[in-house]
Amino acid sequence: MLRQLLTIALIFTLQSAFGQQNKEKSNLGFLLSGALEFGGEPVASVSFTNGDVIEMNAGQGGTISVGLEYKVPKFEQLRFRGLIGFKYLTTPAENANIRLTRIPLVLTGNYVINDTWRFGVGISQHQAIKFNAGGVGTSFDLSSNLGPVFEFGYKWVALSYTLMQYSDNSNATYSANAFGVTLSHAFAFNKQK
Repeated sequence: MLRQLLTIALIFTLQSAFGQQNKEKSNLGFLLSGALEFGGEPVASVSFTNGDVIEMNAGQGGTISVGLEYKVPKFEQLRFRGLIGFKYLTTPAENANIRLTRIPLVLTGNYVINDTWRFGVGISQHQAIKFNAGGVGTSFDLSSNLGPVFEFGYKWVALSYTLMQYSDNSNATYSANAFGVTLSHAFAFNKQK
């Protein structure tokens, strides 16, 4: 799935980069984003033979996302973004692929000042949350609530904070609140004059 998303991103990037000069930019654009996030409560702890224990925190992980950005006509400082991504967290275990994966869905409204500073507020939910113990423990699934997202960015770099909670099959809850650093860029589609 990740390979298909990256292929789509490459196609749209090349289309934008090599678009003909007789076309003007559309208010709709392809959005590519990557993030590193930290925080949340442990959903699992992994013990190693050397005595180290690593906690798999609900809010932690690296994310790559694709989506769309829409500039509101006659008020282009207001932009709406929709993203779908893949968030991944693993351990340094050499003999097992222990991982926490999820599919974040994010919708935000952004106010942009001079195409430089960006303030955003929106909502997020994670789908298909899976802890895979790599064959050395019990794997399980989690679900998330709908949580608010706050962003403050300069050009293509932003700081974000997400308030979220995960729950398991026995209704135990885990804070998945996350502080993150995000890199994103919108590639405007071309349209005929």
